Amino acid sequence: MKNNLENIKALRARSGASIIAVKLALVEADGDAEKALLVLQKMGAIIAKKKERRTALAGVVDAYLHHDSKVGVLLELKSETDFVARNREFKDLAHGIAMHIAATDPENKEALLVEPFIRDESRTIADLITEATHKFGEHIEIGKFIRYEI
Repeated sequence: MKNNLENIKALRARSGASIIAVKLALVEADGDAEKALLVLQKMGAIIAKKKERRTALAGVVDAYLHHDSKVGVLLELKSETDFVARNREFKDLAHGIAMHIAATDPENKEALLVEPFIRDESRTIADLITEATHKFGEHIEIGKFIRYEI
């Protein structure tokens, strides 16, 4: 049992999913952590799809200014509640996406969502939003953004 608890803790730390979701994924994957991670990703996508209809009325505006002060981004990242919007991980997500926008200069939101994330090219921006929706249990979406460059 102790080993099982350690597996649950380790997978929860990697995925950010709830304990119940991690347990279910491990059962479905016959205890294989890598397979369980894939199960959690599928579960997250399904949950995110169901929550797309919800309205995101809260959120944050993040500002990113490149170190040379020649590129700046303002990004609106929306959530359903202020509780999630005040979360440090949510704010970090907003800042990471703003930095990505500064680096890639996407044409629009649709183009942004399909781009590989600059910090981890195995995931797209849409994947990050789906993971956040799964993690926080709320509909998360990118609102408006603008990129300035001198």
